[in-house]
Amino acid sequence: MSSMTLSRYFAWRFFLAVAGVFAGVFVLVAFVDYIDVMRKASDVPNAPTSQLLLMSIYRVPQIMERLLPFSVLVGAMTCFFSLSRRMELVVARGAGMSVWQIIAPAMLVAIVLGAIGTLVYNPVSASLREASKRIEAKIFGQSATALEGYESGYWVRQRGGDGESILHARQSREQGLKLTTITVFTFNSAGEFKERIEAQDAELQPGAWQLTHGRVFALNTPPQDFESYLLPTKLTREQVAESFAAPETVGFWHLPTYIRFAEDSGLAAAGYRVQYQILIARPFLLAAMILLASSVSLRAFRFGGVPQRILAGVAAGFAIYVLSKVTEDLSKAELLYPLLAAWLPIAAGGLSGFLVLLHEEDG
Repeated sequence: MSSMTLSRYFAWRFFLAVAGVFAGVFVLVAFVDYIDVMRKASDVPNAPTSQLLLMSIYRVPQIMERLLPFSVLVGAMTCFFSLSRRMELVVARGAGMSVWQIIAPAMLVAIVLGAIGTLVYNPVSASLREASKRIEAKIFGQSATALEGYESGYWVRQRGGDGESILHARQSREQGLKLTTITVFTFNSAGEFKERIEAQDAELQPGAWQLTHGRVFALNTPPQDFESYLLPTKLTREQVAESFAAPETVGFWHLPTYIRFAEDSGLAAAGYRVQYQILIARPFLLAAMILLASSVSLRAFRFGGVPQRILAGVAAGFAIYVLSKVTEDLSKAELLYPLLAAWLPIAAGGLSGFLVLLHEEDG
């Protein structure tokens, strides 16, 4: 009974520590992002402050997804150091609890938080990111500021009723269903160049792209302006979304559909596969962060060396982050299996913390 009471107490203390770190980082990121948005909006006259604030808030949840493992790591270290400083860990060990029983509640809470992050938080953050892009397009329009960060743009090759065309867009919204700053190169059925089309906006309609506010450049013909132009296409909404949506902007529940459409159409699906595996593995990544944190923070506070142990924990977390980015990039380049890319950092971090605890606690 006493062991269960202590376990619930440790779980609650850990949850409060992680929630406090997450909330603090959220506010800090939101503040920095809002300042950056205000700087970009300085060239836009009468930009509504409330909309700028809303756009910034909508962008922060997706940024915080990347920072969630660090929040768990720092929260766990804060919790364990606090328990050690107040001699509560000494009392727990005196009551007969081993180090594995002490960290088990935190690991259980971390796994639950990771599952909620994958199943609930990730789809919500992806939706908010799309809403942020809509507000951004509404405020900035076609200004250079709005297109900052989209230097390479997006490319797609498509087939129409009378030939192929290559479409390039500087920015996409609603996962590719709406595009801005479009350039299209069209070819006839024999593969010969026919015309170039430039337009400000494009929206996918059944069987065609509807281009607006643009100009057509054809061979041996003066340029012609248009208000609306229909470009035939055989692409479906799902194929367009797969072509233009970054893996990070696709919610967890939609990723299997994107993977299937990409594989059926012969397009690269590595990014979606590795993102799917990363989201599945997230609860266990957070559990690995608990093992890393406990390996540097369960030692009795009176023994000293706290700054060094904090630095070691942060360095270990940063090393795991770098490893995860390297394996993710290798998987997207199809040089590493997605399953291995998602689970290798977890194995490295979890085993490192486990071995340190095994050596210090059990000899």
